[in-house]
Amino acid sequence: MVTLYHHPLCPQSRFVRLFLGEYGIEPQLIEEQPFERRQDFLLLDPAGETPVLVEENGMVVPGAATIAEYFDETRGLALSPHRLLPEDPAGRVEVRRLLHWFSQKFFFEVSSWLVTEKVYKRYMSRAQGGGAPDMDLIRAARANIRYHLRYIGYLTANRKWLAGDRLSYADLAAAAHISVADFLGDVPWDEDETAKLWYARVKSRPAFRTLLADRLPGLAPAAVYADLDF
Repeated sequence: MVTLYHHPLCPQSRFVRLFLGEYGIEPQLIEEQPFERRQDFLLLDPAGETPVLVEENGMVVPGAATIAEYFDETRGLALSPHRLLPEDPAGRVEVRRLLHWFSQKFFFEVSSWLVTEKVYKRYMSRAQGGGAPDMDLIRAARANIRYHLRYIGYLTANRKWLAGDRLSYADLAAAAHISVADFLGDVPWDEDETAKLWYARVKSRPAFRTLLADRLPGLAPAAVYADLDF
């Protein structure tokens, strides 16, 4: 069994949980508070960032993109048409482009600010940087998510899935990041109907069920978070 060090509302961790679910792999989940800088966790990954995956043989694979590439290299060929990274070079480039878009651009413009200000700061001490959320950053994230939704709508208006005709890492990365904003009630679902329909398809997949069951002490999800007909 693989072990995944994660935080329930870390979008990068959620991406890994989603694609492991698509691969039919149920990991042992160990919740990590990255802001605690726990020594045993830093020994696994000196960067101290979630997610970190540990194989049954003890091999440590840190970082969402690295874990995704590792699983494609070690399990991808056996999945044939269900592979989450296409076989053809052009298809792989497009999936990787969009994976970078959501794991980097969307993360730094939307989900990182929302998670830090509305979640992590709740559980951080003053010395760790905890305290009241910075509402300017939250407002910026809420503004930025609108054009990301429009971009998703543009892509899925011309393709079956974000990167082409098949579900890929791109869809799961995008959905993972949006799911965090959705948990916190910060997705303006009236912005783009096509993006909403795409998200409903991903949200309805069996791999998504464990994410929809996530709860944090003292922090309830938005009313539509677990609703498949939102």
